[in-house]
Amino acid sequence: MKFSSIEIQHLLKAWGALSIAFAIAFGGLNLAAFPFALVFSAITVGIGFVFHELSHKFFAQKYNCWAEFRADNKMLFMTILISFTGFIFAAPGGVFIQGRHLTPKQNGVVSLAGPAMNIVASTLFFILGSFSYEIAWLNLLADYGYRINAWLALFNLLPFGPLDGTKVLAWNKWVYGVAIGVSAILLFLGSIFTSSF
Repeated sequence: MKFSSIEIQHLLKAWGALSIAFAIAFGGLNLAAFPFALVFSAITVGIGFVFHELSHKFFAQKYNCWAEFRADNKMLFMTILISFTGFIFAAPGGVFIQGRHLTPKQNGVVSLAGPAMNIVASTLFFILGSFSYEIAWLNLLADYGYRINAWLALFNLLPFGPLDGTKVLAWNKWVYGVAIGVSAILLFLGSIFTSSF
């Protein structure tokens, strides 16, 4: 994959803003806990967000398109602001694609790639948590990673506006149903099991 210096700056800016937002949402206004929440969020959001966007980019370039991530400053600010309510509205920007016209299937595959990466990451963090219950910090990291990636997958698969779910649903209803179903199950199981890893 090819990256421009502008794209790298935008990725880092969005990564930082999302890390702050998730740290606020998970840690609340507890100033003593915030630094730890920020570190854990930065690691887990880094894996979840960056690989989500790079998955879009990879498949778009595979279809011979120009593709680069651009952050949305207004949405990054809103994401941080809304995180004080304990809710995350993760809309940091997106991968802009230009070049040849994509078929509905190609567009669906490019859109599905991001949430699919979050599903894989969430599953791997769950497995990590299952084997790290005796190591407190690693267990907490796995908890963050599991929940953040499950949420990113489900949120991005919502069939609204520019979210990935709109294009996946337009391509294949069965694929969409499986993807959003798995994401919802992961998020639901996380509310039951992650606190008891």
